[in-house]
Amino acid sequence: MGNSCRCLVVDDHPIVRKGVRDLLVQEAICPNVTEAGTGTTAIRLVRRQVWDLLILDMGLPDMHGLEVLKEVKQLQPNLPVLMLSLYPEREFAMRALKAGASGYLTKDQAPTELLIAVQEVLAGRRYVTGAAENHLAVRLDAGQPVTLHDRLSDREMEVLRLLGRGKSVSAIAAEMALSVKTVSTYRARLLDKLGLTSTTDVIRYAIEHRLAT
Repeated sequence: MGNSCRCLVVDDHPIVRKGVRDLLVQEAICPNVTEAGTGTTAIRLVRRQVWDLLILDMGLPDMHGLEVLKEVKQLQPNLPVLMLSLYPEREFAMRALKAGASGYLTKDQAPTELLIAVQEVLAGRRYVTGAAENHLAVRLDAGQPVTLHDRLSDREMEVLRLLGRGKSVSAIAAEMALSVKTVSTYRARLLDKLGLTSTTDVIRYAIEHRLAT
């Protein structure tokens, strides 16, 4: 694709966006890079023009990355999307791949790993790191949940993660731009699905499964 590659980098941290852009430009993989800091901006840009690659953060200030991903895939179904995240690959990569992502990479990986991931998804292949590949393959092939939290919806999973970090329902509502009543409903649902009875149980569960990142 070379010099014609058009890449959209979506992350709420300007330093992260600049680092990704500089890396892609320096390596002549995608010299035409546009940045966005919110999910709303990303969707607007995807509506306006065709892209060759989208690098998308999971944790955006206005929308969850998976919500952005699903809307983007409706607008441009063939657009390769590489999710870039702080969330554990083992637990969140499968959700991203099922939602249409081409790859998933955590932000603690080396820059060379990002270059490899970009080249893989641009070539039409899926990408996860070797550490998670076998685990994900088994779960995707099975087609069924293998942990209790695999049964949670994306919204319920996000509420679980934030509760696990010790955040109150009102704080989660503000962060997710939802009403307190809606977040309380998600909390009640995830308690039922996980067989838990209290927020303390949720925090313990999230920590045990390394979801409270």
